[in-house]
Amino acid sequence: MLSPKKSLNILKKTNALLEGHFVLSSGLHSSRYIQCAKLLSKPSLATPICKSLASKINKNFKKIDLILSPAMGGIIIGYEIGKILKKETIFCERVKGKFTLRRGFQIRKKSKVLIVEDVITTGKSSMECVSLIKKAKGQLLGFACIIDRSDKKSVKIKRKIISQLKLKVPSYKKNKLPKSLSSIPITIPGSRFNK
Repeated sequence: MLSPKKSLNILKKTNALLEGHFVLSSGLHSSRYIQCAKLLSKPSLATPICKSLASKINKNFKKIDLILSPAMGGIIIGYEIGKILKKETIFCERVKGKFTLRRGFQIRKKSKVLIVEDVITTGKSSMECVSLIKKAKGQLLGFACIIDRSDKKSVKIKRKIISQLKLKVPSYKKNKLPKSLSSIPITIPGSRFNK
């Protein structure tokens, strides 16, 4: 398995770790943003991270029927993990602001479903995926991501998150920004606010 230090070095090498003032898809503000699309745009560098994460998933979940990822950020990592583990992989996407299964994708009743994301901060997207699994009467196995940047007070997920890298990056509500952050122009890099 790839060490956290080597994983972080790969993120830096691919310019996936950004510094500035960002509004995350959760609505929280942060001085760092992880743009996993930059990592995944370099398959030769991303492969060791994907294989390492797949190995961790394999150790934690013995029987997976389906991998579900939220669009946009989770699609590529979901596909890569599905390819390595030889599992069917689907994604959900927003229609009028709510995650929906489209393109003929479905979750079969009683199927064991693993949610795979690129980055988990609050877990809001993951929990929206959970609603789809429950609606289909599937069984949630758990959560996996490349980077877990959640903290206990803000994360909505109450289960263990399997990740390649755990990063402690503070995030703030709009009305509680430190001066060092409020003085920097805002960038909104996520996909949740895209129309």
